[in-house]
Amino acid sequence: MKFFVDTANLNEIKEAASLGILDGVTTNPSLVAKEGGIDFKQHIATICEILNNPKASVSAEVVSTDYEGMIAEGRDLAKIHPCVYVKLPMTKAGLQATNTLSNEGIRINQTLIFNATQALMSAKAGSSFVSPFIGRLDDIGHDGMVLIEEIREIFDNYDIKTEILAASIRHPLHVIESARVGADVATMPFKVIEQLLKHPLTDIGLANFLKDWEKTKK
Repeated sequence: MKFFVDTANLNEIKEAASLGILDGVTTNPSLVAKEGGIDFKQHIATICEILNNPKASVSAEVVSTDYEGMIAEGRDLAKIHPCVYVKLPMTKAGLQATNTLSNEGIRINQTLIFNATQALMSAKAGSSFVSPFIGRLDDIGHDGMVLIEEIREIFDNYDIKTEILAASIRHPLHVIESARVGADVATMPFKVIEQLLKHPLTDIGLANFLKDWEKTKK
């Protein structure tokens, strides 16, 4: 499974990259807005430079809601760096733009996926990633993981190569469950990456080792 960090904060991206487990970064307008007063295209370019990996994926989202606007923005974003994937919403205009841009060789991350039919349509239109939002489904009383399972089954039935990017991840259990049911990618806030590292028995074990080592010096 690939690990992406869901942030536009450069310090978080640098720290996640330093762990040697980071395959990409996802951003969205809300995350970018948190950084305040930045040059968006330069910021995306800087993220790509931090990752310093030609196989990395950096998702940059359009803000247009109409087809023509999405096409213009998507082409512009794709020029920033070879690692950029254009992020498009799962709307009628977004699906049309996915088809057009993917046919031009621009890689697409289709976002705001909430059911399996949306994922299947996106894959047929040519997306590289579909992003089902697990946490937001959980928030309204649905089991988001069921959606990952449904998409995985459908994609496997037809040997669809579009990757399933589990998004809106809230905690480590979401990561574990996504990996178990076959999501290709998990994108998560930096705090969840930190949580994946931790277990109380690890801390206790290390403390005991160091305590015993001190005894050898007496």
